[in-house]
Amino acid sequence: MKIASIRTHIVGEVRPFLFVVVETDDGIQGIGEAGITWREQAVAGYIEALTPSLIGEDPRRIEHLWQVMLRSGFFPGGRIGAAAISAIDIALWDIKARSLGVPVYELLGGLVRDRVACYPHVADNAVDVMVEDCRRLVADGWQFVRFNLPSQGDQLEPRVSVRQGVELVTAVREAIGPDVGIIIDAHTRLDPVDAVSLCRQLEPLNPFFVEDPVRCENAAAIGRLRQHTSVPIAMGEQYATKWEFREPIEQDWIDYCRVDLCIAGGLTEARKIAGWCETHYIAIAPHNPLGPVSTAACLHLDLATSNFAVQECARIPGEVLAELFPKQVPFKDGYMYAPKEPGLGITFDESAVSKYAVMEGDCPRLHRADGSFTNW
Repeated sequence: MKIASIRTHIVGEVRPFLFVVVETDDGIQGIGEAGITWREQAVAGYIEALTPSLIGEDPRRIEHLWQVMLRSGFFPGGRIGAAAISAIDIALWDIKARSLGVPVYELLGGLVRDRVACYPHVADNAVDVMVEDCRRLVADGWQFVRFNLPSQGDQLEPRVSVRQGVELVTAVREAIGPDVGIIIDAHTRLDPVDAVSLCRQLEPLNPFFVEDPVRCENAAAIGRLRQHTSVPIAMGEQYATKWEFREPIEQDWIDYCRVDLCIAGGLTEARKIAGWCETHYIAIAPHNPLGPVSTAACLHLDLATSNFAVQECARIPGEVLAELFPKQVPFKDGYMYAPKEPGLGITFDESAVSKYAVMEGDCPRLHRADGSFTNW
């Protein structure tokens, strides 16, 4: 079995998505997905650059090809490169499992759980509307709710956002009771001093975790925050490859690892990161704001990983790109279930690509009151 072709498709619905199809000389196709939203053209270019090193290779030599993709250009791939590698890597796991007639999770060690708990996104809105949305989600079976640290429209003033965030979590906790997990995503919007203020004020409200309370460029900022709060901290969605996870894991600065399979290096790298986390009793909570392939890959990892906590599920399977992916992973009442089909357990209709036009634009932006740029 040899790799015969690699094709990329950039499509849009709600947000842009980048998918890659790897096809073998005997007609087996694997599907992958890349992260780094709004930079899909750059990732597609990196995939194109990797293709000559992969054509004619045995797709079942996944670890070998991962090393080739990362290191063969001499300069190791950064985030754009890692996203490209991630997409191809996921497709290779899909091919290998399909060729053996088993679901991907069987190649990862088999099932360690029957179902995977998920959390949805609660859209930004007025507090009373968001509280009602959380009540409805809990009534529908979800055991977790997640929402963003508030901004003031397209402006974010940290002290105001911290106050509004605490008020929002307080209102939601009062509405849904003590047992439902609350996740608030600061989305790297705060500097350490403001993150400390937020986390300290949230301690009595018992959030499941605070996500990305500080920026990721300097990992020591997480350590600084860790010294000042007992609130569980979750980070990692922006990290590429195991090396960027090293310090937060080794220093025990995070409580939950937000590995993104479509940025960190695919299933191959995510398994290594999860194993590393296990030695520090850190559970994974994979980042997944993407499409059906990312969702499926995360599900297979979660099903076969003991130190798993909860799965982000921004888009319920079957409710996005439904014609492009006519079969998606099983979902019911806030949980995803193990697919029985070989590979990732999803189908990709390449003929439907033209129905999903490429989205123009860029990542949303926020600014401070003085006009200066701040993270979205």
